[in-house]
Amino acid sequence: MSEEPASGPKESPPAPRTGPREAWKKGGRLLSVLLAVNVLLLACTLISGGAFNKVAVYDTDVFALLTAMMLLATLWILFYLLRTVRCPDAVPYRDKHAGPIWLRGGLVLFGMCTLVMDVFKTGYYSSFFECQSAIKILHPLTQAVFVIVQTYFLWVSAKDCIHIHLDLTRCGLMFTLTTNLAIWMAAVVDESVHQAHSHSNASHSRLAPDPERVASGLGGDCPCATAICQIFQQGYFYLYPFNIEYSLFASTMLYVMWKNVGRLLASSTRGHSHTPSQVGLFRETFFAGPILGLMLLVVGLAVFIIYEVQVSGEGGHMQQALVIYYSFNIVCLGLMTLVSLSGSIIYRFDRRAMDHHKNPTRTLDVALLMGAALGQYAISYYSIVAVVVGMPRDLLGGLNLAHALLMIAQHTFQNVFIIESLHRGPPGAEPHRSPPKEPSLTFANLDALHTLPSCPPAPRLVGPSPAGPQEAVAIIVTSRGHWRSRCLKDISLFLLLCNIILWIMPAFGARPHFSNKVEVDFYGYSLWAAIVNICLPFGIFYRMHAVSSLLEVYVLS
Repeated sequence: MSEEPASGPKESPPAPRTGPREAWKKGGRLLSVLLAVNVLLLACTLISGGAFNKVAVYDTDVFALLTAMMLLATLWILFYLLRTVRCPDAVPYRDKHAGPIWLRGGLVLFGMCTLVMDVFKTGYYSSFFECQSAIKILHPLTQAVFVIVQTYFLWVSAKDCIHIHLDLTRCGLMFTLTTNLAIWMAAVVDESVHQAHSHSNASHSRLAPDPERVASGLGGDCPCATAICQIFQQGYFYLYPFNIEYSLFASTMLYVMWKNVGRLLASSTRGHSHTPSQVGLFRETFFAGPILGLMLLVVGLAVFIIYEVQVSGEGGHMQQALVIYYSFNIVCLGLMTLVSLSGSIIYRFDRRAMDHHKNPTRTLDVALLMGAALGQYAISYYSIVAVVVGMPRDLLGGLNLAHALLMIAQHTFQNVFIIESLHRGPPGAEPHRSPPKEPSLTFANLDALHTLPSCPPAPRLVGPSPAGPQEAVAIIVTSRGHWRSRCLKDISLFLLLCNIILWIMPAFGARPHFSNKVEVDFYGYSLWAAIVNICLPFGIFYRMHAVSSLLEVYVLS
């Protein structure tokens, strides 16, 4: 938000100083973006090259680059924290919308799981230290330090609008954001190739901790023969989804901080916040949404376990597992579509004012929701073409087509509901109207009024009211929209729980895209694997980001 305009001729001199500063603000942002793009392209080149054995890029090169990036980002974060502590005027404003408590809480949760993953990786590579490069042990240790420092930094500084070292701060934030994206890309490539390797022996990855590939890459023999080594090897692959989400959560918070560098907030908006003082998870709901959502969450976990057991088993129950999996997803997606549509209909009766304040956090949330949904859109449309053109006449083909169509509808209506909810004002923000000038008209008895003194204590008729007529108006508004608020809270919690189970299934290994042979036979394994491995990470991120947005919608309702 720009500075306040001049109020008179005497205030005109500051205007020329504002123009160049705004122009260089764009230049500073451009410089930091160019730095981030170049570093990100370098990291992407090494990570993608290290994923294939035929490319002469070794996993040690990738680990060395990521370790160097994390060390530099850690040093910059420490410099930032030290500088802001020693200069009290460095942060004159704090953005009330940035870094809400549930986003920082999720960051801490995923960060703790990432630390456990780093312990597992360190234990795995230490099991055969004799034939391993030292960088493979140094990398998880460095990542653990980076996660601890960055989590503390984002917890205390996510709301900062810093006003010193503007260009250096922008470049530092963008470099740290790029570091998180590079870690995310490395984890996605490693997990995707590992999942593809479990379905086809044709795919291999240097980053995946396969002892045979480690031995071939280093020319030694590194067997993972002990039980503790096997536990470490399997354990940190199951923790990869948390590491992926941590990197993305941190990236979104860093982007908001980058947007807030040098930002000026007017006195009328500095204290503006949508967050109520009390947040109760199941308060003021009809309980239908939470109960139905919990039921689907439990059933979904059971379906996921059955699917994994039957797909990985030798009994030939692949068809049954896919039918169960698709049937559950069709029911869940259908209910989510109807509930999202009903929420949008309820907003047609909601008279709360729209919030048009500048809010970088909300702008980023909307962009991420729309952008991340494109990944699942792409997979769904590829599936629709394969089913319609290939014309499979069996039950599985019909379920696959229904699943793809409902996936598109669910993403569309849920995005509409969330985006409209984020642009609503706080509870009680009715369109402006003049409050009643006579609070005594709230209760009138003509016979009793003749017996009252000329100046009666009118507030005592309805009980103590320190806020006067404003509190009475708020009570009327609250009672009028109470049923809408409770319905919206139920809808938000139901969608939140459903998105959690739809995140768990693909994040922890459910790949019906490869188990179902319709798309594989139509496109070929190589093309279909590339489509899924590129688009599915965005679909997984969409679910967790939708959970964060729906929690904010619940608070705002």
